[in-house]
Amino acid sequence: MMTSIVAHYGWWLLALILVAVEMVVPGFFMLWIGIAAAALGLILLVLPDMSFLAQAAWFTLLSLISCYCYWRFVRHIADRPSDQPLLNRRAEQYIGRRYVLATPIINGQGKARVGDSLWLVEGPELAAGAAVEVIAVDGTTLKVRAVAQG
Repeated sequence: MMTSIVAHYGWWLLALILVAVEMVVPGFFMLWIGIAAAALGLILLVLPDMSFLAQAAWFTLLSLISCYCYWRFVRHIADRPSDQPLLNRRAEQYIGRRYVLATPIINGQGKARVGDSLWLVEGPELAAGAAVEVIAVDGTTLKVRAVAQG
């Protein structure tokens, strides 16, 4: 009985290790193998006298089933395009918007007030207070052009 207690804890420990590896190395593969290891730990609670060879066979089968379930049912949900594709690309959200220069653009560089912060801008020589439109982004620098007054 003692070996079966150690066996199911061992599979649960393996499951925790695999899930931890999944957190460090993304890809959704180790998670499903970890789920199979945890399921085998539960099976060993019901069938504690299972041989190691039978455990290995069950683990292989459960791993294949869990990976198939991911591939068949979950993968399609994870691969859906986002309804907010620019969510983590803050600067790109400003393309097409208009702002006022806080400092003049001299030698191609200046600053514009965007909300409550100042952003580095690149564009044609313009005076402070001029209206500009963001046309592109290079890292954290906004590329701008002058907006016609009127």
